[in-house]
Amino acid sequence: MARSAALTQRLVEIAAAAAAAGHGKKGAIYDAACAELALSKATLMRLLKEVAVTPERKRRSDAGTTAVTREEAVLISAALMASLRKSATKRLQSVEDAVDMMRANKEIRCERVDSDTGELFQLSTSTIIRALRTYRLHPDQLLRPAPAVELSSPHPNWAWQIDASLCVLYYLKARNEQESGLQVMEYNRFYKNKPANLKRIENDRVWSYETTDHNSGAIMVNYVNGAESSVNLAESFIQAICQRPADPIHGVPYHLMMDPGSAPTSGTIANLMRRLQVKVLVHASGNARATGQVECARNIIERSFEAGLRFSPVHDLEQLNERAQQWARWYNATKVHSRHGRTRQDQWLTITAEQLRIAPSPEMCRLLLTHEPELRTVDDWLRVKFGGQDRKWDVSSVPGVVVGEKLKITYNPYRDDTVYVVDHDADGNEVLYAAPLVEKNESGFSVSANVIGQDWTKAIDTVADVNRREVERTMYGVETDAEVEAAKKSKSLPFGGRIDPMLRISETDLPTVLPRRGTELDIATRATAAPERTLSGFEAAAELARRGVKMDADKNRLVAHWYPDGVPESELDAVQQRLTVRAGLRVVGGE
Repeated sequence: MARSAALTQRLVEIAAAAAAAGHGKKGAIYDAACAELALSKATLMRLLKEVAVTPERKRRSDAGTTAVTREEAVLISAALMASLRKSATKRLQSVEDAVDMMRANKEIRCERVDSDTGELFQLSTSTIIRALRTYRLHPDQLLRPAPAVELSSPHPNWAWQIDASLCVLYYLKARNEQESGLQVMEYNRFYKNKPANLKRIENDRVWSYETTDHNSGAIMVNYVNGAESSVNLAESFIQAICQRPADPIHGVPYHLMMDPGSAPTSGTIANLMRRLQVKVLVHASGNARATGQVECARNIIERSFEAGLRFSPVHDLEQLNERAQQWARWYNATKVHSRHGRTRQDQWLTITAEQLRIAPSPEMCRLLLTHEPELRTVDDWLRVKFGGQDRKWDVSSVPGVVVGEKLKITYNPYRDDTVYVVDHDADGNEVLYAAPLVEKNESGFSVSANVIGQDWTKAIDTVADVNRREVERTMYGVETDAEVEAAKKSKSLPFGGRIDPMLRISETDLPTVLPRRGTELDIATRATAAPERTLSGFEAAAELARRGVKMDADKNRLVAHWYPDGVPESELDAVQQRLTVRAGLRVVGGE
């Protein structure tokens, strides 16, 4: 009711009189006021509360204390948390039931003692709930999100976020021209309590991959059919990084953030990310806020783009993606972002040439999905063949390169005139070394080759060359390579001759072996004398010369005359004696 100034003044006076009245005397004042003002007591009390100044209630002396110990509160809280559903959004057990259960199992007591009578009372459920909240152990408090950490990106394309979503579109099999193609799912037909309807269209539902640039907030979207898969993820990522007509936003990000469900676990997409030198960042399970930007993008797409499909439906994915890209260009170019105060496109255009990594062609990206580094042998000129057309690549700048060994070679997706040599550091991380193409002149020689009679450039020293010279200096105990050559010419012994190769043998105590028993060989019955050997004239002459007889043509004729069929080995002594005796005699008639 509207109050006049006079009524307000009278209400203030009645309130002051009631405040000054002693205990038990306020009722009479209120009854008299009701009769005077023709008001009910409830109305009077309400009006007095509006005009009176109520003094602050005195705080209880035991405020903030509780008879529930913290140990008991922890046990009760654990019982309540154990009853949470898997989604951790609904608690199945009440506090009262949890307390009764824990008391029955002698885990808690939750009691108080009356200070006057000494009687023991069980604490009420409301008291226990207040204790849980006092200790900050109530499930409602424990389930509140942890503090967030703000993330930043220094420039556009520093970090992108990508996520897959099951959108509200599905394919409707043609019944007429109006009801065909992609349709929006109506809630009253496809909500969770009608699983049969959802089951019927599960293979016809449309998925979308949303991609956002963390610095500018720019949104890119690509629709696919089927399900969330590495193939659809790869294709959507390729569509996002490649330049699109009339859309300035493109390029390869340095980091790609995603949730564990979308992470590239297959070798194909992981291979593409390695070759494009994109570092994949997967946030911890349950920490969806880390990729909250792309989650917000899904909401924007649903409300700003997909809602309009009801008024102008599309009939296939190609038409849907065409409209989606048209919408994304419009949204990025016109909608101001609250964080940086510019449109997403204007903020993205602050990117510099050094920060913008131009993506290779879609065909090259798809090749990188399945291409594994290939082993190639280093030739004498520190080059490798790769990529067909007899093209060679200079690997002389690769650390540790050695002639004859193999290197892993793969494509450089950003340049056609170089390839990458794939190696790993001490921590197992992949390291890429660029190897330039060997250019050739019109005669087929490399342009860096030495011209005969003009250039005298020496080949670089490989690790093997450096190590070999070090080993040779150690071998001969010298300091310079010149001293090594001098030691080789003088045939110096390795290690100055101090190495005794037999020392390890002579200093080894061989085990004592006892003689083994054996069986004597019966030579008389088992041995067979070998037949006497007959020497030819040449063999006999050679043996006699070895014995000191000076053989000549006359002596050879004598031996042949004496032994026309060859000289028996047992007759050599006799022949030697006859020739020696006749050496001083004159040979007459050939006798």
